[in-house]
Amino acid sequence: MIDRYSRPDMAKIWTVQNKYEKWLEIELAVCEALLEKGDIPKSAFDTIKNNARFETFRIDEIERTVKHDVIAFLTNISENVGNDSRYIHMGITSSDLLDTALALVMVEASDIILTDLKALSKVLMKRAFEFKDTMMIGRSHGVHAEPITFGLKLALWYSENQRNIKRMENAKESIGYGKISGAVGTFANIDPFVEEYVCKKFGLKPAPVSNQIIQRDRHAEFMVMLSLIASSIEKIAVELRHLQRTEVLEAEEYFSTGQKGSSAMPHKRNPITAEQLSGLARVVRSHAVAAMENIALWHERDISHSSVERIILPDSTILIDYMLNKLIDLIEKLLIYPQNMKKNLDKMGGLIYSENTLLELVKSGLTREEAYKLVQRASMKIWEKEGDFKESILNDREIMKYISAATVEKVFSISHHLKNVDFIFRRVFGRVEPV
Repeated sequence: MIDRYSRPDMAKIWTVQNKYEKWLEIELAVCEALLEKGDIPKSAFDTIKNNARFETFRIDEIERTVKHDVIAFLTNISENVGNDSRYIHMGITSSDLLDTALALVMVEASDIILTDLKALSKVLMKRAFEFKDTMMIGRSHGVHAEPITFGLKLALWYSENQRNIKRMENAKESIGYGKISGAVGTFANIDPFVEEYVCKKFGLKPAPVSNQIIQRDRHAEFMVMLSLIASSIEKIAVELRHLQRTEVLEAEEYFSTGQKGSSAMPHKRNPITAEQLSGLARVVRSHAVAAMENIALWHERDISHSSVERIILPDSTILIDYMLNKLIDLIEKLLIYPQNMKKNLDKMGGLIYSENTLLELVKSGLTREEAYKLVQRASMKIWEKEGDFKESILNDREIMKYISAATVEKVFSISHHLKNVDFIFRRVFGRVEPV
C-alpha cells in the first residue's frame, strides 16, 4: 500500500529548492514589470531570462561569508547572468521577495490542507449514513445520559469539519497577499505598477499598506486556523480513545495482522493513532502562540519573526496534513461494535427514560419540582441497588396516581429519543439517505 502519510507534495513546497525557485520567479516577474514600464532594455531582460539560475550549494557557500540569504541568492544569480544582473532586484528589498514567495507557498499549503479536509468530510459522511440508526448511549460528564446514534456523532464531526473548510478558505484568502513596495513600504524606488503586475501574475492581491514586511497578523490568523483544525482532530481522537476503553469497547482502531500493542502484554490493542493525534495537536496549538507573538515587531520591521516562521510554518502545515490523513484512515477503518453499544445502552436498567417520565408527570399537573423529586427518588433506587427502572415506576404508588401503565409503556420507548434523526441528517447533509 502507498504510504499515504508521507505526503511528498506538502514536504516539497517547503524545500530550499522550491523557496529559491519562487524567489527567482518573483525576481523575473519584477524584471518583466520593469520591462513593461520601459525601465529595463529588452536585450538585458532577455539575457536575464535566459541565464538567471541558481545552485543551492553555491548560495550556501556565499552565505557563509555574507551572512545574508537573499544577498547570497542574488550574488549567485549575478554570477550566471553577468553585467545585466544590475537590473535584478532593482528598487525592491529582501522582504518584498521573502514575503511574496512565502505567500505563494502558504497558498499552496492551504490548497493541500483543503483537499485533506474535503476528503475527511467525505469519509465522515459515508460512515455517518452507515451508522445513522445504530443506537448507543449519549454521555455527559462521562455518565450515561440519553440515547443517540453513532451516526449522529459522526454527523456532528462532519458539521464541524465543514466549518473548518470555510475557515481554511478564509485563512487562504487572508494570507494570499504580496508586497513589492520597497525598503519601508513607501514605493520610494519602485512604481506601484510593479507590485500590481507581480501580484496579478501569481494570483495574489497587493497588500493595501505595508512597511518592510507583510503584517504578521495574517500569518497568525493562518496559524490559529491550523490550531482549530488540530483541536477538531483531537476532539475526535479523544472520543475514540474513550470509546475503545475496555469497559466501553463501542469502537476500536483497526488492528492489523502482525501488529503488537505491548512489549509485555500480548493481549493489548491500544488506540495508538488517536493518542498520537492528541499529542500532535498540542504541538500545532503551541505554534499558534508563537505566531501571535510575531505580530509585534520593532518599528517598520525586525527579524525576530523570521527564525520562528522557519520552524512553525513548515512544521505546522506538514503536521496538519499528516494528522488529517491519519484521521481519514482511522475513520475509514474504524471498527464499530453495535452489540456493545446496545449492551451499554441497557446497562442502567432504563434510567435513560427518566426525563420522559418527568415530563409526563409535569403534563399530568405536577410542578416540575414535585415531579423531579418523585422521579429522582425512583431513579436512585436503581442507581444504588440496580434493578429495572420501569418496574420501579410501575410499583411506585405515588407516581402511578398521576400517570397510567399505558403512559409508562409509551415513556419507555427508544423510538421517542430517535424520532428526529432524519430531521438532523437532512439539516446537516441535505438528505436522509446515502447517495
